[in-house]
Amino acid sequence: MSPTAEPSNPHPTYTARRASAQADLAALDTVSARYANLRTVAFLVAAIVAVLILMGRLPRPAWWVVALAVVGYGVLAVVHHQVFLREARARLYVLLNERGLARLSGGWREFIERGERFLSPAHLYTPDLDVFGQGSLFQLLNETATRAGEERLAAWLSAPVTADVILARQGAAQELAPRVGFRQDLCVDARVVAKDKADPGLFIQWAEAGPSLNAIRWARPLAVALPPITLALYLLGEFGVIPGWTVWVGLMAQLGVAVLTRRTLRHMDEGVEAGERGFAKYAPLFERVEQQTFEHPLLRQLQSGLQPPGEQPVSAHFRRFSRLYSLIEFKRHQFHPLVHWLTLWDIHALFALERWRAAHGKHIRQWFSALAELEALSCVAGLAFDRPGFAWPQLESDGPRVVATALGHPLLDAPVPNDVSLPGPSHALLITGSNMSGKTTLMRAVGANVVLALAGAPVCARSLALSPMQVLTSMRVKDSLERGVSYFYAEVQRIKAVLDAAEAARGQALFLLDEILLGTNTRERQIASREVLRLLLATGACGAVTTHDLSLATLADLPGSHVRNVHFRDHLEDGKMVFDYQLRQGVVDTTNALRVLRSAGIPVDDTEPPA
Repeated sequence: MSPTAEPSNPHPTYTARRASAQADLAALDTVSARYANLRTVAFLVAAIVAVLILMGRLPRPAWWVVALAVVGYGVLAVVHHQVFLREARARLYVLLNERGLARLSGGWREFIERGERFLSPAHLYTPDLDVFGQGSLFQLLNETATRAGEERLAAWLSAPVTADVILARQGAAQELAPRVGFRQDLCVDARVVAKDKADPGLFIQWAEAGPSLNAIRWARPLAVALPPITLALYLLGEFGVIPGWTVWVGLMAQLGVAVLTRRTLRHMDEGVEAGERGFAKYAPLFERVEQQTFEHPLLRQLQSGLQPPGEQPVSAHFRRFSRLYSLIEFKRHQFHPLVHWLTLWDIHALFALERWRAAHGKHIRQWFSALAELEALSCVAGLAFDRPGFAWPQLESDGPRVVATALGHPLLDAPVPNDVSLPGPSHALLITGSNMSGKTTLMRAVGANVVLALAGAPVCARSLALSPMQVLTSMRVKDSLERGVSYFYAEVQRIKAVLDAAEAARGQALFLLDEILLGTNTRERQIASREVLRLLLATGACGAVTTHDLSLATLADLPGSHVRNVHFRDHLEDGKMVFDYQLRQGVVDTTNALRVLRSAGIPVDDTEPPA
């Protein structure tokens, strides 16, 4: 944590905020029931009085009672709708705080959004380190409400960046971490207006497109002049100044303009409809950000992009867009054809929207990018708040380097901490140990924490010092019957990709290899594994390799070698294998393959076969 940051206390915070939201929801339910009863009374009054008037039991002036009851019903319906909206917001606050509590207890593994769409078997590390999918880093961190925010968070977890960018994210997330209220408000505002995490891509595409109405620009002055002229012709005809039929001249002219512009107007209208997925309602979301007071330069930079000096804030522009879009939506009304004929409504509405696009369309990508960045930063801040024991990594310029104390796996509820040291180029850990002793878990812990650190997030360790680097893994290699690729060749392809990437990164890389080249015989595997490790270290990369081939341990004995042997072990207690998952120096001196088989009920004979 930063030296000035106060330790977070997530459980009481989420519990109190959930209770407050539940109390608000209960109060709103009571109010909603009252409005429902009042609406029922207003409807019954209108219906009963109307029936009594029609039956002759009440005088005709009683229709005023019916009218007042109908108006009252309408007013109550509008107010009741606002109560529904407030109830929806209260439910979202309850949900967010329940999700917060779930992240503290391990219930986050039940979250629906796991980021499977970002999975790629060819990626250099995400499939091996549980970055996406069930029980993944993404599933733990993700609290985005827009598709753009979700994609930004996924991008941060998928690619390394420079130290300056990482430090900026760290500082911004540290400021946002204690602001639980703002982070939840931002998420609720977005969830209220976003339609199933609508993709702003089509909206941005529409906004950045060129003018759509140039072909009918001639119609704009006619749309301004013809309706008043037609109205004047009608009034003059009514007063007998001119023949009454002359109004039809104006009406036919307007009909002609409507027919001639119909195709172009429909084309633009379809473009707006395709891109608009609730974005007309984004004004409160942007306003929420504009009203904040930020200290960190990155947060202030993002905020300034939403409210340039001397200009109206983005929320004002989106309110204007919302009003214009509501004019376009009038086309769904049954009286739209008549109104358009009499006023050339669509020409006025779409030309006004065209002017809005010309003025602001080139900025919309930047606005949504700033919002996505804030959402991703809020996710990182949420992890920092939920895991007060996590440490903020220290970035160093010289690398590759990964030095951690008390490092654990960030996805485990009770990880066993271990110290890990890869202090410089060409350093490697050769990890030996019995089955299930923790070799692979340690490597995934290293990789997952480095991924978090490179995204700007805190890590599951007492301390972690590292340099920006490319993470490279070969752990979960799969064959492909569909492509006709064997397990061995699939693993060779993966190792080739790792070697190429290490070369491209000029050694600024961390490699993590789990039991490489299992698909060949022991002698060739030993030779090939030695050569692969030599080639990786020759690039300057650092990393770790797990193996059962104890002959590889001799690599640590070579002159000038930076390979260090470490191991995990197990022991028997009451006939059962016990693992302490503690990393130790040196090479393992025991194995447990036969014991594992026997514990599974497989009667194996460990006597040596005759020569």
